[in-house]
Amino acid sequence: MRVFRRIDEDLARRSFLKRAARSLMAAPVASSLVNRTTAQQLPGKDPTPAAAPGAPRPKLTLNIRDFGASGDGMTKDTAAIQQAIDRCWVLGGGEALVPAGTYLTGAIALRSNTTLRLEREATILGTPDFADYPVTQVRWEGKWIQGRAGLIYAMDASHIGVIGPGKIAGNPALGGRPNAQNPLRHPALIEPIGCRDIRFEDFSTDYRLMWSLHPTYCENILIKNLTMRSTGGNGDGIDIDSSKHVRIEGCDISTGDDCISLKSGRGMEGYSLLRTTEDVLITNCTLADSIFACIGIGSETSGGIRNVRIEHTRFTRARTFAIYIKSRPGRGAFIEDIVADDLDVSGASGGFLRFNILGSGIQDQEPVPGDEGIPTIKNLRFSNVRVTDCPVLVDGTGIHPNKPLDGFSLVNVTGTCAKGITLANIKKAEIRDIKVTGYAGPLIAIHNVTGTGLDGAASIDPPRL
Repeated sequence: MRVFRRIDEDLARRSFLKRAARSLMAAPVASSLVNRTTAQQLPGKDPTPAAAPGAPRPKLTLNIRDFGASGDGMTKDTAAIQQAIDRCWVLGGGEALVPAGTYLTGAIALRSNTTLRLEREATILGTPDFADYPVTQVRWEGKWIQGRAGLIYAMDASHIGVIGPGKIAGNPALGGRPNAQNPLRHPALIEPIGCRDIRFEDFSTDYRLMWSLHPTYCENILIKNLTMRSTGGNGDGIDIDSSKHVRIEGCDISTGDDCISLKSGRGMEGYSLLRTTEDVLITNCTLADSIFACIGIGSETSGGIRNVRIEHTRFTRARTFAIYIKSRPGRGAFIEDIVADDLDVSGASGGFLRFNILGSGIQDQEPVPGDEGIPTIKNLRFSNVRVTDCPVLVDGTGIHPNKPLDGFSLVNVTGTCAKGITLANIKKAEIRDIKVTGYAGPLIAIHNVTGTGLDGAASIDPPRL
């Protein structure tokens, strides 16, 4: 009888695990379908992407210390952390718990239906050894090349996440561009590739000279309440690369390069693949940059960028412009439906807004030829902007005359600036309720611009191509 009872208990346990695994997989898929339907219904003129569902609520929690992690900051804990994640995965999904401590590790792969949870005072610290980061195909400056996987990475996974309130820190020895000693692309800090339903929430990052968060070919992404630091050298905060249905909310980002960069590939390779970055919402963030822009849209735009909304955001420092929209002939594709509303801008060394579609970024070895290679730019709208001691309100002259910007509005801007608005090669412009003070010269200066609110505008020379 005891034998039969053990058999019955074993069968019941197996049945429970199967049911749990099925429920973990089915529920997120349903929510994902709902989310994609919502995103597809967005009107092109006012993109407001829905939040990604992210990783599922875990039914299983495994402590990485139970798999041998030491957390002493000196012993490599890579195998123990990976084993905890993998066990969650094979058991149908769950949470790998990282308790307080400093865990020195090489690259860690997230699996489908798994979450890495960092408790308070828990730090994931990358090792300084390039050999600890496997070689794979990665995006670098808009091209697919060989490179090192990120410290936290995922490939073709779904329903994954990293949850705080702990910290992820990259090793400063790994930053920088490829060089003679380390010719492969250096590891990003967090890099999901080809993944769906992703959640990054409530943790902090610290990395220099390289990207901190780089989703590529991903869908349904929630990035919420992150504190990101990459000061002291070139290094973006968040790079959204050929990805869609993205919500970036409540993040505090201070970087050496772009706080947030939106991109989609470069040259004929990116143009042929046509993997667009679209449906991106940036809301309630605080952004500070010390080398380039707070939000950079481009210059890698060969897959197209569209339906981006920026709202309720503070720009506290920018080396160039708070928002910089950039590309060049040879990229092709489009930048369209960019909407920004309710912004506070201060500490910008260049100014509030610049378009440069004439010569931003390195030219590709195989550019998109002729007029087809000139990016199509349309429907850029900015409203309810407050500027403080802004050197330039808008530098909007970098538009190619063969493809003018089709639809530009600037409405309700207040504050102080040293120079006003210069525009070139734009049709259907709307300039209204510009109530700034302190500027020298004309408030509006134009070349080849049509629309409303241009009465009394000064004339300027055409931009040089």
